[in-house]
Amino acid sequence: MMNHVTPAERKVRVNLGDRSYDILIGPGLIAAAGGEIASRLKGRRMAVITDENVAPRYLEPLMASLKESGIEAVSLVLPAGEKTKSFEHLIPVCEAILGARIERNDAVIALGGGVIGDLTGFAAGIVRRGSRFIQIPTSLLAQVDSSVGGKTGINSPHGKNLIGVFHQPDLVLADTDVLDTLSPREFRAGYAEVAKYGLIDKPAFFDWLERNWRAVFAGGAARIEAIAVSCQAKADVVAADERENGLRALLNLGHTFGHALEAATEYDSRRLVHGEGVAIGMVLAHEFSARMNLASPDDARRVEAHLKGVGLPTRMADIPGALPPAERLMEAIAQDKKVKGGRLTFILTSGIGQSFVADDVPASEVLGFLKEKHPR
Repeated sequence: MMNHVTPAERKVRVNLGDRSYDILIGPGLIAAAGGEIASRLKGRRMAVITDENVAPRYLEPLMASLKESGIEAVSLVLPAGEKTKSFEHLIPVCEAILGARIERNDAVIALGGGVIGDLTGFAAGIVRRGSRFIQIPTSLLAQVDSSVGGKTGINSPHGKNLIGVFHQPDLVLADTDVLDTLSPREFRAGYAEVAKYGLIDKPAFFDWLERNWRAVFAGGAARIEAIAVSCQAKADVVAADERENGLRALLNLGHTFGHALEAATEYDSRRLVHGEGVAIGMVLAHEFSARMNLASPDDARRVEAHLKGVGLPTRMADIPGALPPAERLMEAIAQDKKVKGGRLTFILTSGIGQSFVADDVPASEVLGFLKEKHPR
């Protein structure tokens, strides 16, 4: 089968030399997965890792597509939720890959959201010192963010994503049909990452989202466009700075605060999911930038108005249940992977779409800000 893109699909290329790969975006890609994989990889043996929410809907169609293309596959179904990103579940994933007798030209397939993608990618990165890896993201958040760029890992009680490796996929298949089955909350959480790309360095895209977000939520061409723009934005950054030595850190806008809030809620998805933490974190980053006289308070109000308008939480007080004191949140921030040599590093902004990496942010200023914003 020749590589092709139908009129309803978009293709984004991640340019990394001999490790470059395609992101295909459009409807029906799970049913077409076998042909797309067979046209790119020589291997004919795969291990599919998914979770108990995704498996009932999409595992059988994927396995049928693989079989039709002459690919032999085994599958492992894991519990759903952020707590699956742990050593406890990494071990059975590694054993499943080894049990499938995956060889150099074969591949591991992640069928699921960001949790499955991060965990499976990490396993693929360490089994046999690196196995081929395919992402089939089934959430909006995974399609526009975590499935692209090769950052994989699991969580620790010390913080989120602290244990992992860079391991690029060989192909990303973003089937937009699956997004129709997401809960409104899951879709909104993914949308936070879409808005993030506008807030990093694409003010015109943020303007477009303010005008068109209802069409993005409704589906169709606007949704594909938003996903494609987001993937292209991330692909460009990854190609320029694969291992986050500089520019790629901008993709963490809102994440330092957001990760601290996720750790504070013990990754309990009933209280907070990743995209919701990012939404609150992006508002906090803009408010903190204004506090530091780097940006106008009007920018923070504009960001909050848009995210609140689509139904996302925007303040710590929006998180159900009590939060630990500001000092505990600071401990999580200090443990965050974006700390270098003990100095606090934040992604701050001088305006909509004008984010930058700020080193040596005073811890006292951050603590004072957190105390001010804490719902107590």
